[in-house]
Amino acid sequence: MTKIKLCGLRTAGDIETVNGLMPDFAGFILCKRFWRYASDFDEIRPLLDPKINAVGVFVDDSIETVSEYISRGVLDFCQLHGNEDAGYIESVRKSGVKVIKAFRISTRDDLKKALDTPADFPLLDSGTGSGIRFDWELLKDIKRPYFLAGGLSPENVAEAINTLDPYAVDVSSGIETDRKKDPEKAAAFVKAVRDRGNKL
Repeated sequence: MTKIKLCGLRTAGDIETVNGLMPDFAGFILCKRFWRYASDFDEIRPLLDPKINAVGVFVDDSIETVSEYISRGVLDFCQLHGNEDAGYIESVRKSGVKVIKAFRISTRDDLKKALDTPADFPLLDSGTGSGIRFDWELLKDIKRPYFLAGGLSPENVAEAINTLDPYAVDVSSGIETDRKKDPEKAAAFVKAVRDRGNKL
């Protein structure tokens, strides 16, 4: 079954919602330049069900910053959304966590670069939390497991899985209302993914 990542968690209420839904991954923005920055991460991270993988999202942060989080044992995955090169990715992997590397996909050249990454998983997106869907036709017949993001919602995630069969689907803005995580939308998203899987 396609795995689920709910991203952009910022509050204890968000964690309560996620624990009730039990996705495979829970994402926390740990780069201060973004409005979804999890400023209360140290308080809310212990509340996360230990069966859910905690993903720290970074954008061109120093390797020292990322390593500090890893050394505290609070992350299972690091998701990199900036211009981090292969050396940076390998340094993070050697720290003992798996790496998801995000790529903005507009052309087949973008896709080739993404599929060549040394990260454990490429994440194929239209931007950084833009909520905009890109041309899924570019992704047909990909063999490597990947995370699909960008414009996913409870209404279209089943179509995305039927069309592309990604390893995982990643949503943030698609489960928000007025810039806050919406428990009903989150539940609908998870249900749409799991209902699709149950029909196979």
